[in-house]
Amino acid sequence: MRHRRKGRVLGRSPSHQRALLRNLASALMLTEREVDVDEVGAPAAPGRIITTVAKAKEVRPLVERCITIAKRGLAAADRAREFATAAERDSAEWKKWRQGEQWRKWAAASAPAVTARRRVVTLLGDKQAARVVFEKIAPRYVDRPGGYTRILKLATPRLGDAGPRAVLEFVGREAGAERSPAPKVEAARPPRKAKARG
Repeated sequence: MRHRRKGRVLGRSPSHQRALLRNLASALMLTEREVDVDEVGAPAAPGRIITTVAKAKEVRPLVERCITIAKRGLAAADRAREFATAAERDSAEWKKWRQGEQWRKWAAASAPAVTARRRVVTLLGDKQAARVVFEKIAPRYVDRPGGYTRILKLATPRLGDAGPRAVLEFVGREAGAERSPAPKVEAARPPRKAKARG
C-alpha cells in the first residue's frame, strides 16, 4: 500500500528524482537569462520548456516555491536598505556606521534576504539560476499571490516512446514584450495503407 507516499516516482531512484527536478527547474529559470542568439543551447523561447506531462506536474511546485522564497527575500532586502549607508567601504564614515546601531539594524533586516538566497541555491543547485530568479523572475511577480507557472499539454506525443508532452511556462509576461513563439510540433507520419493481397 502507498499510504502517505505522495508524488510520482518517474522510474528513478529518489536521488535521481531530486536531480531531475532540480535540473528541470534550473533549465526553466535559465531560459530567462540574457543569451546570444548563436550561443549553443540557447532557449527557443524565454520562460518556457517542453517536457513530459508527469515531469511538468512534479517540477511545478518546486519552481513556485523558489519564486515565493525569492519574493520574501526581496522584501527583506528592501527593508534592509533603510539602514544601509552609501559611504565607500573602509572609509571613516563607513567604519563609524559599522560600529553603530544602524549596522546592527541593517544586519538583522538583511539576514532573511541572505537566507532566502541560500535556500533557493540549495533547492535549485545552480547559482546562476538562483541569480536569475532574484533579478528577473521574482520582481515580476511581487504583486501576484501565487500561480506563477502553467502547464499546456501538447497534442503530439514524443517521438520514440509516444510519451505525452507538455509546455511548462511562466505566466504574465511583461506588457510590451514580444510573444514567445509557439512550440514547434513535429509532423506525425501518416498511417500506412494495408497492401491488398491478390
